[in-house]
Amino acid sequence: MSVRRRNGFTLIELLVVIAIIAVLIALLLPAVQQAREAARRIQCKNNLKQFGLALHNYLDVHTSFPPSLCFSGSSWSVHGRILPYLEQASAYAQVRLDLDWANPVNQATKVAELKISSYVCPSDPNSDRMHYAGPDEGNIRPHNYGVNFGTWKIYDPLTNSGGDGIFYPNSCTRPADIADGMSNTLLTAEVKTYQPYFRNTSDPGVVPPSSVAFVAGYPGVGRYGPGLDDNTGHTEWCEGPVHQSGFTTTFTPNTRVPFTEGGRTYDIDYNSRYEGTSTTQTTYASITSRSYHTGIVNVGLADGSTRSISTNIDRIVWRSLGTRMGGEIAGEF
Repeated sequence: MSVRRRNGFTLIELLVVIAIIAVLIALLLPAVQQAREAARRIQCKNNLKQFGLALHNYLDVHTSFPPSLCFSGSSWSVHGRILPYLEQASAYAQVRLDLDWANPVNQATKVAELKISSYVCPSDPNSDRMHYAGPDEGNIRPHNYGVNFGTWKIYDPLTNSGGDGIFYPNSCTRPADIADGMSNTLLTAEVKTYQPYFRNTSDPGVVPPSSVAFVAGYPGVGRYGPGLDDNTGHTEWCEGPVHQSGFTTTFTPNTRVPFTEGGRTYDIDYNSRYEGTSTTQTTYASITSRSYHTGIVNVGLADGSTRSISTNIDRIVWRSLGTRMGGEIAGEF
């Protein structure tokens, strides 16, 4: 009597096949993730390119770059002022620049809720999340690209003078004011949404800190906490103060500035005095350029070009890129 053989896999063979497939997937996934991140990094640089072109189009029309905000006008940010040059003319037509962005007239338009793709990095996991800033301000979109406020000083209300960057309150910076050269001066750089920070402290002095411990020693009004919405830096693209719309070169890109409270450590930004809240105290700020791209931040230069800057850039070089007329030689970066 003959024995019929069954066609099929044994359990051991099946397990071997599954193991091989698992190994192939494990080898393939990192490559897929790297390819996706490379695409997101390219998109991020393209966003900065569009941002820079919009700023230059504004410059062509107004003969100067926009101010970070206007005390004689309103607190609208650079981002809000260049809307017509980002194909957002219809949104811009609905706002009143002579009124604060949070004025009920402007709030009624819902423009602050508008997602502008050129303002958000696809690698930031929180960039699509709307921020609720309370009944006085409503819902607002965050952003990932700050403008260059310089090294440390932001604004002196006694002299109506700004810092050494391109943007500050009431500024009207022209290319002729950028004596270090447009290709050697930062215009924009990446920042993280929902950034922890504190503000409104005693005067920290005119000398930029060389240690992150210095900043941690000046806690003030905190805007940080365990919940995402507790951390409100760079959550309001339409508001002009440095902790919302800008960055400084106090510390090099992606420098961690630890501040511990309640058993939790936060990576902190710092604004010594919210611009416009004091008629005597100068504002100084440490608003670090941060990115979700490993080892780099993307930046835009004043000549309209974009670059990827290493996290390991020398601090002297980084600060020299932040000044508009410091007379430094940035060299290769």
